[in-house]
Amino acid sequence: MSNKILFKWAVIIIAFFGSVYLLYPGYEWYSKTNDERSKLEASGDRPKNILNLGLDLRGGSSLLLELDTSKLPETANLNDAMAQAIEIIRNRIDQYGVAETPINRQGEKWISVQLPGIANPAAAEALIGKTAMLEFRIVKTDTKSAQKAMDKIDATENPWDEDGNLIPSIAKLLPDDAVIMKNKDGGYSVLEKEAKVTGADLENANVNVSGEYGMPEVTFSFNLDGAKKFGALTGSNIGKQLAIILDNTVQSAPTIQSRITKDGRITGRYTLDEAKRLSITLRAGALPAPVKIIEKRVIGPSLGEDSIKSGVSASLYGLIVILLFMLIYYKGGGFIADVALLLNLFFLLALMAAFNSTLTLPGIAGIILALAMAIDANVLILERMREEKHRGLPIGEIISTGYNKAWSAIIDSHVTNWIAALFLFQFGSGPVKGFAVTLTLGLVVSLFTSVFVTRAVYDLLLTSNPKDISL
Repeated sequence: MSNKILFKWAVIIIAFFGSVYLLYPGYEWYSKTNDERSKLEASGDRPKNILNLGLDLRGGSSLLLELDTSKLPETANLNDAMAQAIEIIRNRIDQYGVAETPINRQGEKWISVQLPGIANPAAAEALIGKTAMLEFRIVKTDTKSAQKAMDKIDATENPWDEDGNLIPSIAKLLPDDAVIMKNKDGGYSVLEKEAKVTGADLENANVNVSGEYGMPEVTFSFNLDGAKKFGALTGSNIGKQLAIILDNTVQSAPTIQSRITKDGRITGRYTLDEAKRLSITLRAGALPAPVKIIEKRVIGPSLGEDSIKSGVSASLYGLIVILLFMLIYYKGGGFIADVALLLNLFFLLALMAAFNSTLTLPGIAGIILALAMAIDANVLILERMREEKHRGLPIGEIISTGYNKAWSAIIDSHVTNWIAALFLFQFGSGPVKGFAVTLTLGLVVSLFTSVFVTRAVYDLLLTSNPKDISL
């Protein structure tokens, strides 16, 4: 046996066992019950490189968000603001533990978010919608100048707007150096107007479950510039209260005991989930403007299971018919093509798992099309072999000439499909992109199995027993 044949089979064997290695975590993961997977996801123990199921297969929620452009600065660029909002939302959801979430811009100011596996999206909605504007302001002790505004607040049924700001008729009663904000636990506080330190100065934020009275709290640390500013703010206001404000609501107002530079904490009556969401929003950064949920759809797991069963059944029936046809019509050559086709599916799923891809119904369509291209390539090769067989050539020349003559047609068909997939990926969104990615990977694997693997099988047979080759 030549070194060339040994090299080919070494590549195939490595690819096979490498695929087993890549697919096993996914097999182990999906062998668990839904409850077991949910618990592991909540604790962050979900495998990283597995084939994820999309919204249409797993069930979950679909949200359509609208960026409130009226709250953007006048100098802000809408496209930049949308890109920033999408990136921040993606970071928040990724840290929350929902893998491979499709997030796409739709139209001028809308963002589509899909949450596979989350049928009750209330927590994720709260996480996505938070503007997460963190500010630090000194509490004013002399409130006489703001007394008229406070009296008006007490006499007004709803003095705050939906964003937590005072309504204009009350805000205009305040002096220029003061603002009034509501407290998280009720009431309101009079604060200095200028926020000298904000969430933009943060470096990190985490949850600490050993806080005061055993309640969860959020600890944070500043970057180098933020530490300098926070040190100056606390150092010049020892003995005063420092209000920690999130989205125009005072979370807590501890008294400054000494100069603080690097670290701090946010305390309050938080549950563990609330503290976790708050730390995530602070780490991911503040949205450039508030977002509103204008459409919400929930897809139950049962619909996802029905989609999986229907898709798998249709694919399985089609695959069986193709395998039988190839075996009956092309005999030994058809059997080799069938083995290559099954390896094609095996390698493709492993490659998708390696890239942590999300499988959707359009993705399944892409897999089916890629398999069709693979079997088409084998049909071209086998037909060219039959033509050479009728000319009475030796079996070795039949195989070599068949591959050489079929190659140009095979590569032409694959390249044209790659070009189409490239345009679908570039200009499509959501499921269309998923289809394009799956098709592209499938075409790469198709070339490997239909040309490289089958040729390696024929080369091995030629060195052992050429008479057993039937075309």
